[in-house]
Amino acid sequence: MTSIDEAKQAVRDRVWRRLEREGAVPEGSYGKIPGFRGSEETAERLAELGVWRTARTVKANPDWAQFPVRVRALQDGKLLYMAVPRMATLQPFYLLDPETLSVPPEQAAEKKGAAKVARRVGVDDMSPIDVVVCGSVAVSRSGARIGKGAGYSDLEVALLIEAGLVTDATVIVAPVHQLQVVDEDIPETEHDFSVDLIVTPDEVIECSDRHRPQGLIWEHLTSEKVAAIPLLEALAHSRPA
Repeated sequence: MTSIDEAKQAVRDRVWRRLEREGAVPEGSYGKIPGFRGSEETAERLAELGVWRTARTVKANPDWAQFPVRVRALQDGKLLYMAVPRMATLQPFYLLDPETLSVPPEQAAEKKGAAKVARRVGVDDMSPIDVVVCGSVAVSRSGARIGKGAGYSDLEVALLIEAGLVTDATVIVAPVHQLQVVDEDIPETEHDFSVDLIVTPDEVIECSDRHRPQGLIWEHLTSEKVAAIPLLEALAHSRPA
């Protein structure tokens, strides 16, 4: 573990313990993207923003914390791309189209519901993304964020950037509890991305220090990580020698 990894883990530990101590998350949230109390209000606050109202396509993580946002996206008629957990297939995104759903948005937006009713798609079959909704453990007011440490959000965003689906026009949003917003600096590496907006039940924070990778950074990927993600393994085999 590098010094940056250790510093990130220290921030995670403090935030997880603070959330549990203050009763802001259910028991057993330590180690996870926390499904925080007030996530429904946060989704409503996000839906009031102009960037949301004009968005036609939304990409979101499958974490429980983002469930109200995924439901709202479908209710608002937006095309929703939901990451397949752990990017476990060659088509690592679920496509949920509110115009063709056969079940209510509340069912389709769940992990199990999406697995049953959504079509799995790869980047070649996706439309440009207007809003990315990312799960986070902690975010700074400048826009730096950290997840739970598995790296899937970073890989998803990098993959979409490389495919030209996440561009400078795409807005990246972190819906979090107020206790997840930290005043301290969060260390960043080349493959990390920052967020443009932080939305909590209490406020909307516009972040000024945008950072995004240019795409996948292969030298940061271990052979074990590449082998565990079918699409990465396929892309690795197709790269020039």
